[in-house]
Amino acid sequence: MFNTEDLNQLKAHGITPEAAEAQMKRFRTGFPFLKLAGSATVGHGITKLTEAEEKAALERWQQYLADGGEVAKFVPASGAASRMFKALFAFVNGDEEQAPAGSPVATLLNNLDRLPFLAELNATTERLHGAEAAALLAQGRQKDVIAAIISAEGMNYGGLPKALLTFHRYADGSTRTPLEEQMAEGAQTAVSHGKVNLHFTVSADHRKLFEKKIVEVLPAMQHRYDVEYNISVSEQKPSTDTIAAALDNTPFRDDKGRLVFRPGGHGALIENLSDMDSAVVFIKNIDNVVPESLREATIRYKQVIAGTLILAHDKIEKYLTALREGLYSPETLKEIVAFMRTTLSTDSPLFDSLPEAELADYLAAKLNRPVRVCGMVRNDGEPGGGPFLAANIDGSVSPQILESTQIDTSNKEYVDMMNHATHFNPVDLVCYIKDVNGGKFRLPDYVDAHTGFISSKSQNGRDLKALELPGLWNGAMSDWSTIFVEVPSATFNPVKTVNDLLRPAHQA
Repeated sequence: MFNTEDLNQLKAHGITPEAAEAQMKRFRTGFPFLKLAGSATVGHGITKLTEAEEKAALERWQQYLADGGEVAKFVPASGAASRMFKALFAFVNGDEEQAPAGSPVATLLNNLDRLPFLAELNATTERLHGAEAAALLAQGRQKDVIAAIISAEGMNYGGLPKALLTFHRYADGSTRTPLEEQMAEGAQTAVSHGKVNLHFTVSADHRKLFEKKIVEVLPAMQHRYDVEYNISVSEQKPSTDTIAAALDNTPFRDDKGRLVFRPGGHGALIENLSDMDSAVVFIKNIDNVVPESLREATIRYKQVIAGTLILAHDKIEKYLTALREGLYSPETLKEIVAFMRTTLSTDSPLFDSLPEAELADYLAAKLNRPVRVCGMVRNDGEPGGGPFLAANIDGSVSPQILESTQIDTSNKEYVDMMNHATHFNPVDLVCYIKDVNGGKFRLPDYVDAHTGFISSKSQNGRDLKALELPGLWNGAMSDWSTIFVEVPSATFNPVKTVNDLLRPAHQA
């Protein structure tokens, strides 16, 4: 299937021929659907903490930080903002000179004074057209105003990463990007001995812009929060790229006959996460940020889920020590099984059937894994993936975050589970990625390679198939110990379209 030039391309990407063959086979076989045991709900896979439990979690987290515990923030930030401005691009490239009443573009233009980047927009329209945006609108020049926001000649918001757009404007006239808000949030939730460790994954095209912005804002942010920031960036590794396929499932080739590679999706970032040298790592999407005055719930529940993680890890460390040193009794094993079932929402028929020594080994293997606590928000009726209880290869059942593409929608029972799901995943995670001896887990070892999806794309007018790796918080963390905790919807305020910036949660 692969010629000498192909093998050289693969080697340059760090992809073995065996891995490439496996990718091509996946195009032919597809990905199997997961077997579900049920959607996760409160009391059945999702924990709703009491006030006393929240207090204990907060205290444990503060103690962890006071003891100098390792902590970092990991923020996927490589995505371009182009999808935020889809409606704006359609208007600028369309035939209508005036946006239809009630359309997203009309709503945006009617609320220019509420946009956080208004000052930048006015400076841009002055430069391009000699007048502020409002004056251009009075002349009916809507397209000039919208183009000033998204075009490369204007603010270029359609070509920049979300992390570097102006999201919030404060009463004193200052503004902040998501990058700065993530820095602020880190200073308010994850400071250990005066230091905040932040890592952003970026695209190669935008890396210099990130580094420039970090240098620009770092002194003021350190002064404001009286902390020292340690900020690093990384790019998705070429070894996580996947080969594109033609419609007949053979390798897709460019006009020179060379293999075409595509990014493997955000699941590829498990490699970057695995490189983090920190026991505890927060993960949160770049666009889920709010202004300072509206961050109270975010700060509280970041610390709540972190404290919940440390409390669980305390028990895991205790249990693993007992199991490995043989310091356990039948009562100890029952206690560990109860912990697996209640705290980790993991069950297995083997818990009740294995002989004592084999059960101890089985429990030790189950506990010696990376751990994550995931915040879950009440679902307001949105269909699709979220927290489920799924079957594993060994017959056990454990919590998994699933996308709708992983679920067999021809199975009526599964569709009912999806339709009656009570929560969804806002990508609000805190992870423990070192073992009880302080060694780093090799996170790619815990990926479910049987998850992922195949999508239809095109290149230069030719159709192709693209293979995406298991999602970072889906299949890439499939074999982790997982705890789902309900958090309030006030902690989830993503910006998917530019008009989301008009919502109260983003008005400082």
